[in-house]
Amino acid sequence: MEKAADVKALLNAILDAAVDAIIVADKQGTMFCVNNAACEMFQFDRAELLGKNVKKLMPDAVAQDHDKYLAHHIATGESRVIGSGRDVEGQRKDGSTVPLYLSVGEATVEGQPMFVGILHDLTHRKVTEAALARSQRLDAIGQMTGGVAHDFNNLLTVIIGNLELLQMRGVADDQKNLIQDALDSAELGADLTSRLMVFARRSNLKPMETDLHEICEDALAILKRAIGATYQIKTKFEPDLSPVMVDPVQLQSALMNLALNARDAMGETGELLISASNVSIDDNYMAQETDMGPGDYVRLSVSDDGEGMSPEAQRRAFEPFFTTKADSGGNGLGLATVYGFVRQSGGHVTLYSEEGLGTSIGLYFPALPQSAAAVDGSDKPRTVMPRTSPGHGETVLIVEDNPRVRKLTIERVRDLGFTVEVAENGDRAYEMLQSGTQANILFSDLVMPGAMNGYDLAAKVANDFPHMKVLLTSGYASDVVTSSMAHDRHYDILHKPYRQSDLAQRLQTLLTRGSDG
Repeated sequence: MEKAADVKALLNAILDAAVDAIIVADKQGTMFCVNNAACEMFQFDRAELLGKNVKKLMPDAVAQDHDKYLAHHIATGESRVIGSGRDVEGQRKDGSTVPLYLSVGEATVEGQPMFVGILHDLTHRKVTEAALARSQRLDAIGQMTGGVAHDFNNLLTVIIGNLELLQMRGVADDQKNLIQDALDSAELGADLTSRLMVFARRSNLKPMETDLHEICEDALAILKRAIGATYQIKTKFEPDLSPVMVDPVQLQSALMNLALNARDAMGETGELLISASNVSIDDNYMAQETDMGPGDYVRLSVSDDGEGMSPEAQRRAFEPFFTTKADSGGNGLGLATVYGFVRQSGGHVTLYSEEGLGTSIGLYFPALPQSAAAVDGSDKPRTVMPRTSPGHGETVLIVEDNPRVRKLTIERVRDLGFTVEVAENGDRAYEMLQSGTQANILFSDLVMPGAMNGYDLAAKVANDFPHMKVLLTSGYASDVVTSSMAHDRHYDILHKPYRQSDLAQRLQTLLTRGSDG
């Protein structure tokens, strides 16, 4: 008997060590064994699942047919999933769905069929596939656009040349205006094709070693006049920015495009932040978050507190001729040309937006090597990972609404030696704490759907759970977003994307200094 107990304890340890969800059910679909990963994946406590039918974890449309398929398999032996596996959807406690890969094994125990389901979360793969598809779509559009623009340029060359010959040969006064109107229109067409060539990455750039700070300062004088006095422009430039190799004229044009887009999104008044900083992508986590290869970059960010973008607008933002401002004369080429210029310069573009709160667009350019002093870090301390993991089993409550970022954050925090509790928004996190969930640190996104943003949640935690320490994070420039969020306490914001060493240092600092915000 003692041996059987030892085997059972070992089996439970193996199940709970698995990163994938594992569920064991009988021929009626009743669950009698679930591992920790399954509880975390579906947001249920173990007691809420044991003894319940596995249909509890399925969307209604799938759950309706489950009993029929299970009975058919038991009666005939015909299998649709067992031994092969397939993509399915699971349903969490809050009603949200998660893409999964399901593989099922079958065994006979005491004469009765038993089923073991292993479920792998496909959220990250789906997001990666969507990002790849978007990149491929933009590349395909760029190739097509480049070919059309090239041919159109040839046509315009003939049109403009013939019109100019007519002017030179002398025409009647009533014909001069007609010819001039045609020339002006042809010149507009030429400008349009040149912008399309930038998107298609076929423009003739003239890159040179450039200081982004200087370029931005030169553009600011023009920007302040262009966007109007009712908008406040703030700047935040990190000292000792690394130089980059870009076309300064195209960079200024890109900055103007982003600023004018931001002005249109802000309405009659608003706040614009232009910032630049050195960014080192030197760990796998940060590379996953940004979809960029490791290396040193200089990030130029333009952030506004305007109306934000819908998910569909974010998905199509960089496509040529896609615009949400058709009524006000937008042609949908502003962001497309910015995207093409940055990609042709060897860089990357990121977009972060929430409806009603604003948008932040980041342009990442590969940094050129600085002087030997800067390279070896003698003039500037580098953030390094603590020699030991800062966590020793303490619990971090992670609050993040983006499924991909949430999954990545869970991995990051666990790798630093912490256990985790997870909530998809502030409302859910507060419910969990009120229901008895214990945590040492609250690590919350600043901008989330629901009644509570990150500041609201932090305030409630400080009042009701004063032993908890708080760390907030955001993809926005906090100066812009936090101005519209009521809060009476300062919190240091960990800006996305962040390095693993930065996260480790912040968590370690919280554990050692106490919860002082």
